[in-house]
This record gives sequence, structure tokens and C-alpha cells, in this order.
Amino acid sequence: MAVALPQSSTPFFLVLLLPLLLPPPGPTRHAAAAQRCPRVCICDSSRRHAVCRQQNLTEVPDTIPELTQRLDLQGNKLKAIPPAAFGALPYLTHLDLRHCRVELVAEGAFRGLGRLLLLNLASNRLRVLPQEALDGLGSLQRLELAGNLLEELRPGTFGALGALATLNLAHNALVYLPAMAFQGLLRARWLQLSHNALSVLAPEALAGLPTLRRLSLHHNELQALPGLALSQARGLVRLELGHNPLTYVGEEDALVLPGLRELLLDHGALQALDPRAFARCPRLRTLDLRGNQLDMLPPLQGPALRCLGNGAEEEEEEVAARLRAPTRAPQEDERAARPCPRSCTCSSESWHSSCEGRGLRAVPSGFPNATQLLDLRGNHFPSVPRAAFPGLGHLVSLYLQHCHITELGEGALAGLGRLVYLYLADNQLSGLSPAALEGAPHLGYLHLERNRFVRVPGAALRALPSLFSLHLQDNALARLEPGDLAGAQALRWLYLSGNRITQVSPGALSPARELEKLHLDANELRDVPTGALAGLPALAELQLSGNPLSALRDGAFRPVGRSLQRLFLNGSGLEQVSPGAFQGLGPGLLSLHLQENWLQVLPALPALTRLEDIDLSGNPFRCDCQLLPLHRWLSGLNLRVGATCAAPPSARGQRVAAAVTAFEDCPGARRAPTEGRLRGAHRLAVGLQSKGSIYLAAAVKMKISYYNMIFTQSWDVRQSVYKR
Repeated sequence: MAVALPQSSTPFFLVLLLPLLLPPPGPTRHAAAAQRCPRVCICDSSRRHAVCRQQNLTEVPDTIPELTQRLDLQGNKLKAIPPAAFGALPYLTHLDLRHCRVELVAEGAFRGLGRLLLLNLASNRLRVLPQEALDGLGSLQRLELAGNLLEELRPGTFGALGALATLNLAHNALVYLPAMAFQGLLRARWLQLSHNALSVLAPEALAGLPTLRRLSLHHNELQALPGLALSQARGLVRLELGHNPLTYVGEEDALVLPGLRELLLDHGALQALDPRAFARCPRLRTLDLRGNQLDMLPPLQGPALRCLGNGAEEEEEEVAARLRAPTRAPQEDERAARPCPRSCTCSSESWHSSCEGRGLRAVPSGFPNATQLLDLRGNHFPSVPRAAFPGLGHLVSLYLQHCHITELGEGALAGLGRLVYLYLADNQLSGLSPAALEGAPHLGYLHLERNRFVRVPGAALRALPSLFSLHLQDNALARLEPGDLAGAQALRWLYLSGNRITQVSPGALSPARELEKLHLDANELRDVPTGALAGLPALAELQLSGNPLSALRDGAFRPVGRSLQRLFLNGSGLEQVSPGAFQGLGPGLLSLHLQENWLQVLPALPALTRLEDIDLSGNPFRCDCQLLPLHRWLSGLNLRVGATCAAPPSARGQRVAAAVTAFEDCPGARRAPTEGRLRGAHRLAVGLQSKGSIYLAAAVKMKISYYNMIFTQSWDVRQSVYKR
């Protein structure tokens, strides 16, 4: 039965019905953020966890709940971590990026993650970490980088990690630790460097690690005990040096570690120990010498070697407590000597101060005297005046990139007696006076890339007797002349990529006799500067890629033949390589890059017996008789070289090493395959016998006998003809 409502009551009825017809009000922004979750992930809102494992993700999902604290992305295909990749997840404390095929971590990739405690980047493909890749991780306590391809540690890489306790760099490709490699890790307690290829540690490689208790250096290539470097970490309690080719440890190695309790030297090549080898390690209780070649062990002076007793744990904890106590350098009164400038931030824990991108027009003053890292990037200082950094005698790193600097005034660095890293990249400098760099005698790393230099500021370098690495990439340099490096006797790395250099004169590099790395790529050189390479007995890496070289002459690298390990000639327009171009380069050369050139022919390189990496891809090789020596040489290499035939059409696309039919009609090519088949048949017979295939092995042996008979008869015929 229908009920007729009075006309006057209809609006009232609609008002009552309206809430039932309209959808319920949406959740607040925070509630929505807490509920959303990517389709390929599993999100636990109660525990604030998100798991997105092995989903073939190529980028970080943008719909992960904002309140997430633990994010597991392992097993994806991220390849690159872009800037601020996790900016929408400010509450993250744990981030797992293992097995993600990461090759690049951009500068500022983790900015915004100020609460992150654990970052796991293990088992990726990282070859280098940009200087600012780890910025913004001021709370990070553990960093996992094991199982990557890292070959070097750049200055300042870990400078922002003042709270880090554990750093794992095991299973990488490190061969050298530079001075102050771990600068900024003031709370680090365990440093893992095992399973690398370390053979050299700079004397101050471990400086600035006041709380380090454990150092793992086992499974490396140390042939001598780096006592001077190890003694920088004076708080060490446990030192692991096993599985290194050490043959002798003597008093001259000067291992001065007053708190050392455990020393592992197992499974090395030790043949002798000096009685006073550990005389300056008075607390040493455990010494592991298993698996060495010692005939006898002399009575060791100094350490009280004995088995751990009942009170050992208490004594170890006592040592640990002393290590946890703050050091007195800098002094307490110095720490509170100055407040922080109003527009900047200053950390009393890491002793870092930052005014990055604040629009400042002058260098501020008033930083704490104990500041060790000062970041002034992204401001506007046309000039840096005299004594611009008063009271900062403990400063180690100074960042002045992107500051529009046209002049560094005389005495600008006065009082910075401990400065090691100076970053002046991306400014408008065209010159430097010697007086500008005075006051920083320990400066080791000078970054001047992307400025306006037309000549190397050689005179200024005389004020830097400790200069280790000079960066002048992407300037306007046209030539290198004698005297340009007159003040750089300690220089080890010289980066001149991306300039306009047409000539490197003989003698221009000779003052830097300790030079190990020279980058001249992406310049305008038309010839290898052979004469300039003379007098560089330590040069291990030479970068010449991207120059219009066209041809390599005989003996082009002879002056550095004994030392050179890595040679880069890729993308150099090479059309011709003389037979003696690599003369002098022998077992020392480990890596040769000739990809992306115009080579149709290349001579064989049998003297390069220890090559670990050779790249010949991207060349239009003509697989005819002229290439037969290279074909034979490549056939005996157990390396992937990427060399393919571009001609003739019948061989196009085939690997040079495998293109047998392309060379079978060449003079002298017939005998080699017969001998090769004999060797292959012998190997096959042995393999078959080992697997129990007796009858098949017998058949193979019969074929070997047949080949032997044919080969012997043909040899006898040739001999009889010759005698006639």
C-alpha cells in the first residue's frame, strides 16, 4: 500500500535519505597512504613492512605506503637508483636492494632517508660509487656492499656516514686503498675488506677511524705487512690477515697496536718471523699462524700470548669500553668554542657542517672549531677571500662546487693544515696562484673539473707537496708543456679527460715519476704521446679512448711497457695498428680495450700472456688470410673478446676465433688444423676413458693413430722432397 506524503514533508525526507545515497567520505591522506600497496608487493601495515621480491621491477614502485619502515626489493632488475628514489618513504629504517643488478647509484639517490639504519646493496654490479651517492644517510649504522665490482674508493664516498658501525666491502675488486679512504666513519667498529685484490695500502688509508675494533683483510694480495697503515687504526682488537702471500714479518714492519688482542696470519706464505715482530702489541693474546711455511717459531718479545682464561671476557669488555669512550682530539673546550651559523646545520656527532644551497653571497663564519667536513656547495661566492675559514684547523674536506667562484684569493686556505680534500669543480676558475693554495700542505685531492682552465696551474701545485690526485676534466686545456707539473712530485692520479689537448710534450709528465693513473681520453690527440710517457716507471693505467688517433706506430707504449696494466684505446678511430705497436707490453698488461674502432686487421699479440680482459667488439674485421695470425691467437685464448667478422659476406657475423672456414685456404693454414685435431682427439680420448666409455675411447684412439700415420707420411714426403 502506497503512502502519500504531504508535499511539505518531501524535502525533509530527501534530507534523511541523502546520507544513504552518497558514498561514504574518503579516508584522510595518511590513511590512504597507509592502505595503498603495489600489486606486485605484499604490505603488512601493522608491522610497516613491504616486500616486493623478484618481481622483475625496473624502478622503485611509487605506491608503497608512506609509513613503511622496512622495504625488501631484492632480486629485481633496477639497474640504476636515480636521485631521491625513495623520497616518498621518509620513515624507512631498513632497505634491501640485494641482487638487483644495480650498476649505478646516482648522487643523492638516498636523500630523504635520514632514519635509515641498514642499507643492503650486496651482490650487485657497482663498479664505482659517486662521491655524493650516500648523502643523507646520517643515521645509517650498517652498509653492505659485498659482492660488487668496486675497483676504487673515491675520496669522500663515506663522508656523510657519521653513525656507521659496520661497513662490508668484501668480494669486490679493490687493489689499492688511498689515503683517508674512510674519512668520516668516526663510529665504525668493523671494516670488512676480505676477498679483494688489495696489494697496497696508503700510509694513511685507515686514518680517521678512532673506534675501529675489527679489521678483516684476509684473502687479499698483500705481500708485505702494511704496518704503517695498520697502525693508524690504533683501537684495533682483532686483525684478520690470513690467506695473504706474506713471506716475512719483521720489526721494521712497525705494527703499533696497543689494544690488539687477536692477530690472524693463517694460511699465508710466512717463512720467518722476527722475534720483535709484535713487540709493540703488548696485549696480543691470540696469534694464528696455521698453514704457513715456518720451520721454527722464535720466542716472541712483547705480547703475552696465552689461552684465554676465565677473566678474558671481562678484560676484552674493558678494552671495548675504553674504545667506546670519546677521544680528546679535538678538545672538549674546542667543541663548544663556536656556535653554528644561523643558515647552516652543524653536527656535533660527525663534525660535519653544511650550508648547501642556501643562496649565501659570502663564506659564513662561526663554525665549530672541531668541524672536519664543511659543505658550501650551491651558493654564490664570486671570490673566496684571505683566511676565509678561520679556526677550522681540524677541517679535512671542503666542498665548494657550483659556487660561481672566479677567484681563490691569496691565503684563502690559511690555517687549514689538515685539509686533504678540496672540491672546486663546476666553477668559473681560469687560474690559481701559489699563494691561493698556501696553508694546506697536506692537501691530497684537488678537484678542478668543469672550470675554465686553459693551462695546468703548475706554479700553484708547488704549494701542495702531498698532492695525490688532480682532477682537471672538462676544462679548455690545449697542451701540456714541460713545467706544468713541476710541483707535483707526489702525484699518483692525473685526470685530463674531456679537454682540447692536441699535444703532450716530452718531459711534460716527468716530474710526476710516481704517476700510476693517466686519463687523456676525449681529447684531440692524433698520436700516442710516446715521448711524454718516458720517465713514468709506475704508470699502471692509461686512458686514450675517444681521441682521433687513426693509427698506432711501432713502440707506441714502449716507455711504460713494464708497468702498464690497463690500456684503453676504444672509440679512437683506429684504422691501422703496426705489428710492433704493443712491443714492450708483456705479462704485465691485464686489460686491453680496442672496441668501437675501424680495424679490419689486427696483428696477433702473443706476448700478452696474462690478459684478463680484452675487448675487440665493434670493429669491422675482414676475415681473410691477413687476419690468420689473429685468428690463431684468439683461438688459444680463454676469454670473451667480442671480435666478429664483417667481411667477406660468407663469414659476416661469425666470431673471428671460430671462423675456421674463412681461413682454411690461407697458406700455412692446413697443418695447424690437423695438429689441432690431434690435440683435441687426445683430450677427448682421455675424457672418455675417465668416464668409462672404453669402446668409444678405443675408436677415438684409432682415429688418432690414423691422423698420426697421415701426418707422419706427409712429413716424410716433405723431407724426401727437400733432400732431393
